[in-house]
Amino acid sequence: MTNLRLQKRLAAQILKVGVSKVWIDPTKIEEVKEAITKNDVRRLIEKGYIKKLPDKPKMPKKRRKRRGPGSKKGAKHSIVDKKRRWINTVRPLRKLAKQLKEEGKIDQKTFKQLYRWIKGNMFRSRRHMLLFLKQRKLIKEEK
Repeated sequence: MTNLRLQKRLAAQILKVGVSKVWIDPTKIEEVKEAITKNDVRRLIEKGYIKKLPDKPKMPKKRRKRRGPGSKKGAKHSIVDKKRRWINTVRPLRKLAKQLKEEGKIDQKTFKQLYRWIKGNMFRSRRHMLLFLKQRKLIKEEK
């Protein structure tokens, strides 16, 4: 460690700042290098050869964007993103298709076709899917 680094470290401890905040007068470097003890560094601080650099002005903290339900503006689907909308549509349809298969109202072949239609975004809702199946007579009605 060079001598100047040691003085900077001692000055930082005395001034209670980081090493990067310590300024040493470039014209008096030789005198600063001769300082060995903390008392020597204190004397140099009193003479003004070593100073604490002023703090930089702090930038104001940016306000967070408020995203609560009261601050949302726009149409219904500008609030819910496309993926979430897709998930909210597809999950109930797939659940209904599985339920119909388990109850024996549709066979395996129809189930596979139905699953593809669901994936292809053919149905708006569960009611729309049931209506479609009844119109095409793909669902077995109980008598």
